[in-house]
Amino acid sequence: MAGFDKVVSSYAEAMAGLKDGMMVIAGGFGLCGIPENLIIEIKRKGTRGLTIVSNNCGIDGFGLGILLEDRQIRKMVSSYVGENKLFEEQLLAGELEVDLTPQGTLAEKMRAGGAGIPAFFTATGYGTQVGEGKEIREFGGRHYILEQSIVADFAIVKAWKGDRYGNLVYRHTAQNFNPMAATAGKITVAEVEEIVEPGELDPSQIHTPGIYVNRLIQGTFEKRIEQRTVREG
Repeated sequence: MAGFDKVVSSYAEAMAGLKDGMMVIAGGFGLCGIPENLIIEIKRKGTRGLTIVSNNCGIDGFGLGILLEDRQIRKMVSSYVGENKLFEEQLLAGELEVDLTPQGTLAEKMRAGGAGIPAFFTATGYGTQVGEGKEIREFGGRHYILEQSIVADFAIVKAWKGDRYGNLVYRHTAQNFNPMAATAGKITVAEVEEIVEPGELDPSQIHTPGIYVNRLIQGTFEKRIEQRTVREG
């Protein structure tokens, strides 16, 4: 079954084909469950003019934040951007385009895109700047706005375990955006903490079926804590 083996041997191979101007969906929430080594490879490649779809843009010096350092990101589609000073500076200077999207809407844009649904109606954002210029329909006496789904050129995700066929299991809160992101890439690349043989994962525990995954690589991870809080005394 060699044709089903998704494992690649290098990060350069994992991100082969990424070009300037492409759209990339990145899983993760804050620094939890981010594909940190795939992001480092994007920085190493020097790919520019990227549109990045992710809940946030990491922090200064880590995660997606490192792509801001050389201005590789042209546009961010995010729901939260409050932990990154460089992000703020580039936004205010007009160097970075930002599409602020409600968090649930962002998740649904990925999920719907992965399911082949081109657009959907949601009540979230109606009557606010989020809904300006968008089609409005009324259902059951309530107003809804039309949101377009997202399918990206690449999706990059981080999982706990994966088998060689690309079936993935995420650990606890690292699920966050990763399962939706994995479905919404024309090319989906997953990095995992451990690669196992087909049949070793409990089928009922698989979060992302291998049909969605094109490339798989095993990495080591720093797993930083975004905001460390300790009890006094």
